[in-house]
Amino acid sequence: MLDAAKLAFGKRDVQCDVVLTEYAGHAAQIAASRHADYDAVFSLGGDGTAMEVAGALADTGYLLGALPGGTGNLLARALGTPLRVDRAVAALLHGQERRIDLGRLADGRRFAIAAGVGIDVSMVQQTPKWMKKLFGVGAYAVMGTVAAFKILMRRSLIQARVTVDGVTEAGAATTIMVANFGALLSDRITLGPEIQSDDGVLDVCVFSPRSLLDAIRIMWRLLRRDFSDHPAMRYRRGSRIRIETDPPCEAQADGELIGLTPLDIVVEPLSVRLLVPARVS
Repeated sequence: MLDAAKLAFGKRDVQCDVVLTEYAGHAAQIAASRHADYDAVFSLGGDGTAMEVAGALADTGYLLGALPGGTGNLLARALGTPLRVDRAVAALLHGQERRIDLGRLADGRRFAIAAGVGIDVSMVQQTPKWMKKLFGVGAYAVMGTVAAFKILMRRSLIQARVTVDGVTEAGAATTIMVANFGALLSDRITLGPEIQSDDGVLDVCVFSPRSLLDAIRIMWRLLRRDFSDHPAMRYRRGSRIRIETDPPCEAQADGELIGLTPLDIVVEPLSVRLLVPARVS
Protein backbone atom coordinates (compact mmCIF):
# COMPACT_ATOMS: atom_id res chain seq x y z
CA MET A 1 0.00 0.00 0.00
CA LEU A 2 1.25 3.47 -0.82
CA ASP A 3 1.24 6.39 1.59
CA ALA A 4 -2.06 8.13 2.14
CA ALA A 5 -2.68 10.83 -0.45
CA LYS A 6 -4.65 14.04 -0.38
CA LEU A 7 -6.52 15.28 -3.44
CA ALA A 8 -7.88 18.80 -3.61
CA PHE A 9 -11.22 19.31 -5.36
CA GLY A 10 -12.89 22.66 -5.12
CA LYS A 11 -12.89 23.77 -1.50
CA ARG A 12 -12.57 20.30 0.01
CA ASP A 13 -9.74 17.83 0.40
CA VAL A 14 -10.28 14.15 -0.30
CA GLN A 15 -8.24 11.69 1.72
CA CYS A 16 -7.47 8.43 -0.05
CA ASP A 17 -5.27 5.35 0.22
CA VAL A 18 -3.86 3.65 -2.87
CA VAL A 19 -3.50 -0.13 -2.91
CA LEU A 20 -1.95 -1.97 -5.86
CA THR A 21 -3.31 -5.35 -6.95
CA GLU A 22 -0.83 -8.20 -7.33
CA TYR A 23 -2.83 -11.01 -8.97
CA ALA A 24 -6.20 -11.88 -10.47
CA GLY A 25 -8.91 -11.66 -7.82
CA HIS A 26 -6.86 -9.38 -5.56
CA ALA A 27 -9.05 -6.34 -6.27
CA ALA A 28 -12.08 -8.22 -4.96
CA GLN A 29 -10.20 -9.23 -1.79
CA ILE A 30 -9.06 -5.67 -1.13
CA ALA A 31 -12.54 -4.24 -1.66
CA ALA A 32 -14.22 -6.90 0.48
CA SER A 33 -11.82 -6.54 3.40
CA ARG A 34 -11.45 -2.75 3.49
CA HIS A 35 -14.52 -1.07 1.99
CA ALA A 36 -16.10 -0.35 5.40
CA ASP A 37 -13.24 2.03 6.24
CA TYR A 38 -14.07 4.43 3.39
CA ASP A 39 -16.92 6.43 1.90
CA ALA A 40 -16.26 4.95 -1.55
CA VAL A 41 -13.97 2.52 -3.32
CA PHE A 42 -12.46 3.49 -6.68
CA SER A 43 -11.11 0.92 -9.11
CA LEU A 44 -8.50 1.84 -11.72
CA GLY A 45 -8.01 -0.73 -14.46
CA GLY A 46 -9.96 -2.56 -17.11
CA ASP A 47 -13.54 -3.83 -16.90
CA GLY A 48 -12.31 -7.04 -15.24
CA THR A 49 -10.90 -5.08 -12.30
CA ALA A 50 -14.04 -2.96 -12.03
CA MET A 51 -16.22 -6.09 -11.91
CA GLU A 52 -14.07 -7.72 -9.25
CA VAL A 53 -14.71 -4.68 -7.05
CA ALA A 54 -18.39 -4.50 -8.04
CA GLY A 55 -18.85 -8.14 -7.10
CA ALA A 56 -17.22 -7.58 -3.71
CA LEU A 57 -19.43 -4.54 -3.03
CA ALA A 58 -22.68 -6.03 -4.41
CA ASP A 59 -25.57 -5.66 -1.96
CA THR A 60 -23.37 -3.94 0.64
CA GLY A 61 -24.63 -0.43 -0.16
CA TYR A 62 -21.09 0.91 -0.47
CA LEU A 63 -20.17 3.17 -3.38
CA LEU A 64 -18.00 2.17 -6.34
CA GLY A 65 -16.28 4.62 -8.65
CA ALA A 66 -15.00 2.82 -11.76
CA LEU A 67 -12.07 4.70 -13.30
CA PRO A 68 -11.06 3.82 -16.88
CA GLY A 69 -7.65 2.19 -17.12
CA GLY A 70 -8.03 -0.52 -19.76
CA THR A 71 -8.49 -0.73 -23.52
CA GLY A 72 -12.24 -1.22 -23.88
CA ASN A 73 -13.45 0.57 -20.72
CA LEU A 74 -16.99 -0.58 -21.55
CA LEU A 75 -18.43 0.35 -18.16
CA ALA A 76 -16.92 3.84 -18.19
CA ARG A 77 -18.20 4.44 -21.71
CA ALA A 78 -21.68 3.15 -20.81
CA LEU A 79 -21.85 5.46 -17.79
CA GLY A 80 -20.48 8.50 -19.61
CA THR A 81 -17.34 8.66 -17.49
CA PRO A 82 -14.47 10.64 -19.07
CA LEU A 83 -11.69 8.37 -20.35
CA ARG A 84 -8.88 10.53 -18.93
CA VAL A 85 -8.31 9.46 -15.35
CA ASP A 86 -7.89 12.98 -13.92
CA ARG A 87 -11.14 14.10 -15.51
CA ALA A 88 -12.87 10.87 -14.46
CA VAL A 89 -11.92 11.36 -10.80
CA ALA A 90 -13.25 14.91 -10.80
CA ALA A 91 -16.45 13.89 -12.61
CA LEU A 92 -17.21 11.09 -10.15
CA LEU A 93 -16.37 13.09 -7.01
CA HIS A 94 -18.70 15.84 -8.20
CA GLY A 95 -21.20 13.42 -9.68
CA GLN A 96 -24.22 11.51 -8.43
CA GLU A 97 -25.24 8.02 -7.36
CA ARG A 98 -26.82 5.37 -9.53
CA ARG A 99 -27.84 1.79 -8.81
CA ILE A 100 -27.64 -0.82 -11.56
CA ASP A 101 -28.39 -4.51 -11.97
CA LEU A 102 -25.61 -7.05 -12.33
CA GLY A 103 -25.55 -10.42 -14.03
CA ARG A 104 -24.20 -13.26 -11.88
CA LEU A 105 -22.58 -16.36 -13.35
CA ALA A 106 -22.83 -19.82 -11.82
CA ASP A 107 -19.35 -19.48 -10.27
CA GLY A 108 -20.30 -16.21 -8.55
CA ARG A 109 -18.53 -13.80 -10.92
CA ARG A 110 -20.53 -10.76 -12.04
CA PHE A 111 -20.78 -8.64 -15.14
CA ALA A 112 -22.27 -5.21 -15.73
CA ILE A 113 -22.38 -4.81 -19.52
CA ALA A 114 -22.91 -8.14 -21.30
CA ALA A 115 -21.92 -11.80 -21.46
CA GLY A 116 -22.22 -14.23 -24.30
CA VAL A 117 -20.80 -16.41 -27.03
CA GLY A 118 -19.89 -15.97 -30.68
CA ILE A 119 -18.33 -13.05 -32.50
CA ASP A 120 -17.76 -11.08 -29.29
CA VAL A 121 -15.58 -13.93 -27.99
CA SER A 122 -13.55 -13.91 -31.20
CA MET A 123 -12.99 -10.18 -30.71
CA VAL A 124 -11.58 -10.79 -27.21
CA GLN A 125 -9.45 -13.76 -28.26
CA GLN A 126 -8.04 -12.54 -31.54
CA THR A 127 -7.43 -8.79 -31.14
CA PRO A 128 -3.63 -8.41 -30.81
CA LYS A 129 -2.11 -6.10 -28.19
CA TRP A 130 -0.37 -3.95 -30.81
CA MET A 131 -3.71 -3.27 -32.52
CA LYS A 132 -5.38 -2.32 -29.22
CA LYS A 133 -2.52 0.09 -28.44
CA LEU A 134 -2.72 1.62 -31.91
CA PHE A 135 -6.50 1.81 -32.44
CA GLY A 136 -7.90 1.47 -28.93
CA VAL A 137 -11.49 0.21 -28.80
CA GLY A 138 -11.71 0.49 -32.60
CA ALA A 139 -9.48 -2.58 -32.84
CA TYR A 140 -12.33 -4.72 -31.48
CA ALA A 141 -14.67 -3.49 -34.21
CA VAL A 142 -12.12 -4.41 -36.89
CA MET A 143 -11.58 -7.90 -35.48
CA GLY A 144 -15.33 -8.38 -35.02
CA THR A 145 -15.86 -7.71 -38.72
CA VAL A 146 -13.10 -10.17 -39.62
CA ALA A 147 -14.57 -12.80 -37.28
CA ALA A 148 -18.05 -12.39 -38.77
CA PHE A 149 -16.65 -12.81 -42.28
CA LYS A 150 -14.80 -16.02 -41.32
CA ILE A 151 -17.82 -17.54 -39.56
CA LEU A 152 -20.16 -16.84 -42.47
CA MET A 153 -17.69 -18.01 -45.13
CA ARG A 154 -17.12 -21.27 -43.26
CA ARG A 155 -20.81 -21.59 -42.33
CA SER A 156 -19.68 -22.39 -38.77
CA LEU A 157 -22.66 -20.95 -36.90
CA ILE A 158 -23.20 -21.86 -33.26
CA GLN A 159 -25.87 -24.51 -32.65
CA ALA A 160 -27.49 -23.30 -29.45
CA ARG A 161 -30.35 -23.78 -27.01
CA VAL A 162 -31.31 -20.62 -25.12
CA THR A 163 -33.60 -20.87 -22.10
CA VAL A 164 -35.10 -17.68 -20.64
CA ASP A 165 -37.20 -18.06 -17.49
CA GLY A 166 -37.97 -21.68 -18.36
CA VAL A 167 -38.83 -21.17 -22.06
CA THR A 168 -36.34 -22.78 -24.47
CA GLU A 169 -35.63 -21.93 -28.11
CA ALA A 170 -33.08 -23.69 -30.32
CA GLY A 171 -31.34 -22.59 -33.50
CA ALA A 172 -28.13 -21.44 -35.18
CA ALA A 173 -26.51 -18.08 -34.47
CA THR A 174 -23.28 -16.15 -34.89
CA THR A 175 -23.69 -14.30 -31.59
CA ILE A 176 -25.77 -14.68 -28.43
CA MET A 177 -25.43 -11.87 -25.90
CA VAL A 178 -27.01 -11.42 -22.49
CA ALA A 179 -27.05 -7.65 -22.13
CA ASN A 180 -27.52 -5.37 -19.13
CA PHE A 181 -26.61 -2.16 -20.97
CA GLY A 182 -28.02 -1.62 -24.45
CA ALA A 183 -25.80 1.24 -25.64
CA LEU A 184 -22.10 0.45 -26.10
CA LEU A 185 -18.95 2.33 -27.13
CA SER A 186 -20.18 5.74 -25.98
CA ASP A 187 -23.63 5.17 -27.51
CA ARG A 188 -22.22 4.41 -30.97
CA ILE A 189 -23.99 1.07 -31.15
CA THR A 190 -27.16 -0.20 -29.46
CA LEU A 191 -27.74 -3.94 -29.04
CA GLY A 192 -31.51 -3.98 -28.72
CA PRO A 193 -34.73 -2.16 -27.85
CA GLU A 194 -35.31 -0.66 -24.40
CA ILE A 195 -32.39 -2.43 -22.70
CA GLN A 196 -32.07 -0.84 -19.27
CA SER A 197 -29.46 -1.48 -16.59
CA ASP A 198 -31.88 -0.88 -13.71
CA ASP A 199 -35.06 -2.76 -14.71
CA GLY A 200 -34.41 -6.02 -12.82
CA VAL A 201 -34.08 -8.18 -15.95
CA LEU A 202 -31.45 -9.06 -18.56
CA ASP A 203 -31.97 -8.95 -22.32
CA VAL A 204 -30.96 -11.85 -24.57
CA CYS A 205 -29.93 -10.75 -28.07
CA VAL A 206 -29.61 -13.52 -30.68
CA PHE A 207 -28.09 -12.61 -34.05
CA SER A 208 -28.22 -15.22 -36.81
CA PRO A 209 -27.21 -13.78 -40.20
CA ARG A 210 -27.07 -16.30 -43.04
CA SER A 211 -24.81 -14.24 -45.30
CA LEU A 212 -22.33 -11.38 -45.17
CA LEU A 213 -25.04 -9.11 -46.53
CA ASP A 214 -27.27 -10.18 -43.64
CA ALA A 215 -24.48 -9.32 -41.18
CA ILE A 216 -24.03 -5.87 -42.74
CA ARG A 217 -27.78 -5.26 -42.49
CA ILE A 218 -27.76 -6.21 -38.81
CA MET A 219 -24.85 -3.89 -38.05
CA TRP A 220 -26.57 -1.06 -39.94
CA ARG A 221 -29.74 -1.62 -37.92
CA LEU A 222 -27.82 -1.58 -34.62
CA LEU A 223 -26.10 1.65 -35.58
CA ARG A 224 -29.45 3.21 -36.54
CA ARG A 225 -31.33 1.69 -33.57
CA ASP A 226 -33.77 0.01 -35.91
CA PHE A 227 -35.25 -2.95 -34.05
CA SER A 228 -38.25 -3.67 -36.23
CA ASP A 229 -38.91 -7.36 -36.91
CA HIS A 230 -36.10 -9.16 -38.71
CA PRO A 231 -35.60 -12.95 -38.89
CA ALA A 232 -31.89 -12.66 -38.05
CA MET A 233 -32.47 -10.57 -34.90
CA ARG A 234 -34.34 -12.04 -31.93
CA TYR A 235 -34.80 -10.64 -28.44
CA ARG A 236 -35.97 -12.12 -25.14
CA ARG A 237 -36.03 -10.71 -21.61
CA GLY A 238 -35.85 -12.47 -18.25
CA SER A 239 -34.15 -12.99 -14.91
CA ARG A 240 -32.71 -16.50 -15.43
CA ILE A 241 -30.89 -17.44 -18.62
CA ARG A 242 -29.12 -20.60 -19.74
CA ILE A 243 -27.09 -20.88 -22.95
CA GLU A 244 -26.13 -24.35 -24.19
CA THR A 245 -24.13 -25.01 -27.35
CA ASP A 246 -23.17 -28.12 -29.30
CA PRO A 247 -20.24 -28.45 -29.13
CA PRO A 248 -19.36 -26.38 -26.04
CA CYS A 249 -17.74 -23.05 -26.94
CA GLU A 250 -15.85 -20.27 -25.19
CA ALA A 251 -17.84 -17.50 -23.48
CA GLN A 252 -16.99 -13.98 -22.33
CA ALA A 253 -18.31 -11.50 -19.80
CA ASP A 254 -17.43 -7.79 -20.00
CA GLY A 255 -14.50 -8.61 -22.27
CA GLU A 256 -13.03 -11.37 -20.06
CA LEU A 257 -12.97 -15.03 -21.12
CA ILE A 258 -14.91 -17.08 -18.56
CA GLY A 259 -14.74 -20.67 -19.82
CA LEU A 260 -16.95 -22.96 -21.87
CA THR A 261 -20.71 -23.23 -22.20
CA PRO A 262 -23.19 -24.07 -20.79
CA LEU A 263 -23.60 -20.59 -19.39
CA ASP A 264 -26.01 -20.01 -16.49
CA ILE A 265 -26.85 -16.42 -15.57
CA VAL A 266 -29.18 -14.77 -13.07
CA VAL A 267 -29.87 -11.09 -12.56
CA GLU A 268 -29.11 -9.31 -9.30
CA PRO A 269 -31.48 -6.33 -9.32
CA LEU A 270 -29.99 -2.96 -8.34
CA SER A 271 -27.19 -4.72 -6.49
CA VAL A 272 -24.35 -2.24 -6.99
CA ARG A 273 -24.23 1.45 -6.06
CA LEU A 274 -22.13 3.52 -8.47
CA LEU A 275 -20.71 7.00 -8.63
CA VAL A 276 -21.44 8.44 -12.09
CA PRO A 277 -20.98 11.88 -13.71
CA ALA A 278 -23.76 14.33 -13.02
CA ARG A 279 -26.33 14.58 -15.78
CA VAL A 280 -26.32 17.77 -17.82
CA SER A 281 -29.85 19.21 -17.87
